[in-house]
Amino acid sequence: MYDIETRRHALNLLDQGLSLNAVSKQTGISRAAIRSWLVRIEPLEYARGRDCPRCGETPRPPEDPASYSYLLGLYLGDGWISSAKRGVYFLRIACADAWPGLIDACAEAMQAIRPANKVFRVQRPGCQNVTCFSKHWPCLFPQHGVGRKHDRTIALEPWQQSIVDAHRWEFIRGLFHSDGCRITNWTTRLVGGERKRYEYPRYFFSNKSDDIRKLFSDTLTAVGVEWTTLARGSAPFNISVARRASVALMDAHVGPKY
Repeated sequence: MYDIETRRHALNLLDQGLSLNAVSKQTGISRAAIRSWLVRIEPLEYARGRDCPRCGETPRPPEDPASYSYLLGLYLGDGWISSAKRGVYFLRIACADAWPGLIDACAEAMQAIRPANKVFRVQRPGCQNVTCFSKHWPCLFPQHGVGRKHDRTIALEPWQQSIVDAHRWEFIRGLFHSDGCRITNWTTRLVGGERKRYEYPRYFFSNKSDDIRKLFSDTLTAVGVEWTTLARGSAPFNISVARRASVALMDAHVGPKY
């Protein structure tokens, strides 16, 4: 690995009129390496680190905050980060085969956040793991940690909360696409002595983590969606959206999975 000054020196020799062969003999650097510096002088790892919005001297939000808000919701639901060799991390988000549009949307959001890294899909029984490697996933998702999410504290950093506040529906959509469903409920009523069946749409979000459910419900409240909490056994587990006006809002901005 050659440092920046060495690379600049070799390119300066080329600028002075020396040939690739002459510069290679004088510096002991291969012609292939010198030729590649004509395209990109920075070391690849430096270039990749430089494009991480959180690693610079002045951390900034991702370039596409709407995609980030959606991807954050997916990650908090069905995503996880695991380490590989040489400090590289894999972000994987499990997406059911039943929803090909969701799989595409997940891959597009992941690619928007790490445009220089390859996004690929790994088939598993009944689902695809949308996957991308980067050294910077823990920078972008500081909720990464040891153990299951519902067994530890999950809280957004201030910069993440600012993105969610600006792109609430994208965050809601990501959470819903991971751990939500839109169903048709029914009930019966006695009308004029006759029992009639009524059907109505309803949104559910299910997650064991109290923190993640609160992030979801707080964001629903911020966009004017009314919700209730339903327990599974003795523990809260589901968030339900059933009021007509709130369901209409969810239909307009989220909709069923596809």
